Amino acid sequence: MSRTASKGVALVEDAPLNTEVLLAQHNQVAVLNEEQETRVRAVAEQLGYQLPAECTDPDLIQRDIAANMRRSVEACLEVGRGLQVLKAATQHGNFIDRLDVLGLDRKVAVKFMASAAKFASLGGSSALTKALGNQSKLFEMLVLDDEEIQELELTGQTGELTLDDVATMSVKELRKALRETRQDKEAQGRVLADKNARIDELATRLAKQPLIQVPTPDEAAKKLRQEVIGIAFEAEADISGKLRGAFATMAAHTEETGTDHRNFKAGLVHQLERLLADIRAEFQLPDSTADDDLSFFTQKDT
Repeated sequence: MSRTASKGVALVEDAPLNTEVLLAQHNQVAVLNEEQETRVRAVAEQLGYQLPAECTDPDLIQRDIAANMRRSVEACLEVGRGLQVLKAATQHGNFIDRLDVLGLDRKVAVKFMASAAKFASLGGSSALTKALGNQSKLFEMLVLDDEEIQELELTGQTGELTLDDVATMSVKELRKALRETRQDKEAQGRVLADKNARIDELATRLAKQPLIQVPTPDEAAKKLRQEVIGIAFEAEADISGKLRGAFATMAAHTEETGTDHRNFKAGLVHQLERLLADIRAEFQLPDSTADDDLSFFTQKDT
């Protein structure tokens, strides 16, 4: 029933509340909150972040981050894990405001979060994180690939960089070493790419060529004889050149000192003759005249 105000303005009675609509809205909010909490817990579990009091409240997570904002590497990684979880727990558009409350520059926050993601698989007793020692070195390591981080943790070395180097180098020295490691890897990548390109080019050329023809027996025999002729030429050159020169040196020594080397040289010649005779007998070679031997070395095989 309507009421009349003192100035004569009619007031309409308040509309009755629709309890079904309110209940549906309440259920929808509850579902969204549950989905948000599930997502936050999944991010925390993936990163190995211990939720404060097992709660997904962004205010508690923010306070936990503030408590961890000190200079140790593990604390930095915990800050990075917390920031990732805080981002998942915060409503869209509010994360930057929370960074401002924490006094964190956006770029620094990104480095914290990237460090947490890169080092997430190493575990709490990582030899690498112990070797790093401070936040500055941790951020420098972000230039390495995940595979290089794993290699450094498992083997103590990646490229020319070792765990001892990480522990003993200054931040400036580490930055230089990491830059050189990156340059070496890029150079190796270029070499491998060039090699693969040449292989692809060669494969393309070979694919365009006709199929390999099997040589005829005569062609194969001709090629084989040419190869053997080359070997014979080398043997002849050694005898006529090196051995003859050595004999000449011994002859000069005889003239100077009177020492007789003829029996010694004859023994060597006899040994070579026996070797040739053995070869002739082994392969049942016919006797050939000097003219035949000469034509063998001076004419092309036909």
